[in-house]
Amino acid sequence: MSDDGASDTGSDDGGVDASTDGGADATGDAETATFEAIMEKFADSPSQQAVIRLVLERGFSVNDDGRVVSGGIEIPNTGIAREVGVDRRVVDATTGAILADDQLRRIFQNISAIPSLMDLAPVLDLTALAITVRDAEESGIVATVTGAIADRGISIRQTISEDPEFTDEPKLYVITDGEIPGDLLTEIRAMEFVHRIELR
Repeated sequence: MSDDGASDTGSDDGGVDASTDGGADATGDAETATFEAIMEKFADSPSQQAVIRLVLERGFSVNDDGRVVSGGIEIPNTGIAREVGVDRRVVDATTGAILADDQLRRIFQNISAIPSLMDLAPVLDLTALAITVRDAEESGIVATVTGAIADRGISIRQTISEDPEFTDEPKLYVITDGEIPGDLLTEIRAMEFVHRIELR
């Protein structure tokens, strides 16, 4: 969704390292830092790609010691490996490849996670609206939805846009302070880019 709102491991994989399992090429930076360009650096290693995908999805970063961290909290490589379903050494090789590539180092040392109110919405008496869109590349989706909600005087606490690179059915989540009336839900459901909506 081009006008994104605020956004938020075991089998043995054979002790692969960056040099033998298709780690990132440290000899040259890609010209663009797209998701595809990042994954292409690990094209020969699906297991390392799985680690990269998890780190990006969770908003983790990689520190100078090659450890996966969330803020200042270290995430054990064994935990990453269990979640992804690879050997711990694959995680070690992936983070080593990241540090060996100047572009990847800059990217993965500057990732930060954004706290999500999605799961807290019922506890905090908030309303969470999930909107599945037909084409996440269409422009103006977030602005149109949030504009319709704001026009009703409803305060929006957070919007989260799922990246279409990570899911087949990307959703826009809108968390509001008040309830969303039925006629507004009908209005949103009728928007051309909306496939379906769900209150959570």
